[in-house]
Amino acid sequence: MRIKRTKMANISMESRMSTTHSNISNSKKDHNQHGAVIEEIEGLIKVYKDGYVERPPIVPNVAAAVGQELNLFCKDVIIDKFSNLWARFYVPKCQGKQLPLLIYFHGGGFCVGSPSWICYHEFISKLASASGCVVMSVNYRLAPEHRLPKAFDDGFNSVMWVKQQATMRSNNDQRWWLNSCNLSKVFVGGDSAGANIAHNVAKRIGAAGLINPLTLRGIILVQPFFGGEQRTYSEKYLAQPPNSALSLTVSDVFWRLSLPTGSNRDHQFCNPLAKGATRLEDLRIPPVMVCISEMDILKDRSLEFCNAMRRAGKSVEQVMFMGVGHAFQILHNYQLSQTRTHEMISHIKAFINK
Repeated sequence: MRIKRTKMANISMESRMSTTHSNISNSKKDHNQHGAVIEEIEGLIKVYKDGYVERPPIVPNVAAAVGQELNLFCKDVIIDKFSNLWARFYVPKCQGKQLPLLIYFHGGGFCVGSPSWICYHEFISKLASASGCVVMSVNYRLAPEHRLPKAFDDGFNSVMWVKQQATMRSNNDQRWWLNSCNLSKVFVGGDSAGANIAHNVAKRIGAAGLINPLTLRGIILVQPFFGGEQRTYSEKYLAQPPNSALSLTVSDVFWRLSLPTGSNRDHQFCNPLAKGATRLEDLRIPPVMVCISEMDILKDRSLEFCNAMRRAGKSVEQVMFMGVGHAFQILHNYQLSQTRTHEMISHIKAFINK
């Protein structure tokens, strides 16, 4: 039986489409062979009865190149060929200076997105240039083909790969970015689903103990994609404008596609405050910065998370961005997006350089 199509607000991009990569068949006959569509977020993803997945090229992918004014080196690096794990590095041209390293995970409900999406490429390049840090933007595996915790595995393996490269410093081909990194100032961060990944990767790092010669100094969570069976006030009642990037219905589809089969939204991958989740008091994590958008349906859930972390004795810096909604910093779909994005980058820079 075909599931009702879930609509998502149009993603507005000023740039024209360039090279794209997608899992799409143009043949109606091929589609029929896959059976009915059982889940769909219009314009982003279709999942067929036999498990076949389509991701229309709604956002263009771009090469690892940046404008000269940003003063950055930019290059894609393969981490693991077997799992197609790779990262796009952004390295400020600061000869002889060692800079903090931010390992960043993109959003997309665990189901879509890439460091090569033009919206992420542009945001991360501005972030690296303005904040003066090396950014490693990770391309992790996507659900539903790779349900959670695969994205967490890829995130943790990315950190372990950096550790491995650092221990081989004398004779490896990654020195072009590694020599620019101050490995005693490593941060993990991300937005939306990527923020969820950053939180879970930081948990694993704390549980694993030493990651010498790396030192994890902070976690940056931008509009973290958490959920739960019990709805928050903002999820139920916060009216979303037509240009909103996330609705409650879209959120629910992402969770159905990404959580382990048979799980509900009180699984600890979704709800870090649920019964049975790791006690926040037991987490061995560094200071956290949480960026929250006033018009985001996830606002109240983020506030609850911050309050719970403080009660558990964790260091939490909370920043509210007024007049904008979910993913404003990459979609530019609010009048104040550009101003608030500059503010966000300034807050991240200050957090990293404390």
